[in-house]
Formats: sequence, C-alpha cells, structure tokens
Amino acid sequence: MGKRVAVVLAGCGVFDGSEIHEASAALVHLSRGGAEVKIFAPNIEQRDVVDHLKGSPAQEKRNVLVESARLARGNIQDLAELKANEFDAVIFPGGFGVAKNLCSWAVDGKDCTVNEHVNSTLQAFHSAKKPIGLCCISPVLAAKVFPGCEVTVGQDKNVDGRFPDAETASAIAELGCKHVCKNVNESHVDKANKIVTTCAFMCKAPLHEIFDGIGTMVQEVLKLA
Repeated sequence: MGKRVAVVLAGCGVFDGSEIHEASAALVHLSRGGAEVKIFAPNIEQRDVVDHLKGSPAQEKRNVLVESARLARGNIQDLAELKANEFDAVIFPGGFGVAKNLCSWAVDGKDCTVNEHVNSTLQAFHSAKKPIGLCCISPVLAAKVFPGCEVTVGQDKNVDGRFPDAETASAIAELGCKHVCKNVNESHVDKANKIVTTCAFMCKAPLHEIFDGIGTMVQEVLKLA
C-alpha cells in the first residue's frame, strides 16, 4: 500500500497563492511514488489578490480554500479537518500565498505569525515523528515553528543573480535555525526533525530543474514515511 500524504495549498497563483508548477510537480512525483494523496487548504480569506497579468493588486476578495480547489480539481478539504494520524507525511508547495496566507512572512519577515491550523498541522506531524516536506518559501514555516531545525531555500548569496531572495537564508538563521546551501536540483534532509526542503522557484532556473529538485524532496519524504 502506498504512503498516505497530505498536501497543503495556499491558493492558486504564484503572487497570492500556491505556485502552480510547484504544486503540480509535487503531485506528479507523489503519483509516481505510489502515494495516496489528499489535498487541504485553510478556509480563510486571502491577504490580497494579485492580477497576474499586470502584476498589480486587484480590488477583490478571494478565499484560499476556494482558490486552492482549482489546483485540486475540486477534490479538497478544509485544513481544519486534517488529522495527522490518518497520514504518513505532509507536503507544502511554495508560492507567495505561503508567505501571505499560511503565515505573515511577506509583511513581517522573521517576526511573522503562522496560521493556527498550519501551526497545529506542523506540530502534529512533528510530534508524531512523521516527515514534513517544504519547497520554495515554505521552509520558513518550519524555521518559525521549529527553532533549531535545518532547512534550505537555496543559497545564502545571490550567486550569478540566480538567488534574488538569498536574504531569506539570513532571516532563517536569525530564528535560530541552520540554513544549508543547496542547488535547485537538490534537497536537504534534517534527519533529526524529519524535515525535507528544496528551493524550487527561490532559484531562477529552468522549469525542469525545479521539477527535478521537487522530485528529490518528494522521494526523501516518502523514504522517511
């Protein structure tokens, strides 16, 4: 029987929700790994809505669960209903929605607050010693919730202009966590905490390299599950 994996989304769209390519890559690799997947998102209003064509704010309101249902093809549940004892692992794709809707990192940085259901989900899987996979900006969730853990968001310097958000690594270190530099096609495994991270679109890289990096994260999560 395949591993049971919960995937937590933050909306639909890179600038105000889950990054679509990252979510899709995680789901493809989970499917290839024979996992049984259920998708969740918090039933809350988005912090903002971005016109992805213009790259500017839109004067409307959207719901994170409703928008995430687009990615889940309608097969999705409220994050409040997620029970860690029914799953072997949990994975959080990235996208600015993680930093806006799942926590307030986009506004408050390392002083952010984490959504109560996101926090309780992370705590439940960690307490049960079940693996947690995170990519792109979502490793900051682990850094905030689990001081002392090890994560990667890529590099801590803007190498060749490919890591424009490298300062995130410094903020993670300020939270008392260890940032481990990795390339886009790699992931880092914090064996003590069973946290697996990869940088994905925190690196300006070809899509297939991001896809491959997320694949390594999924594979390591399934090994730990």
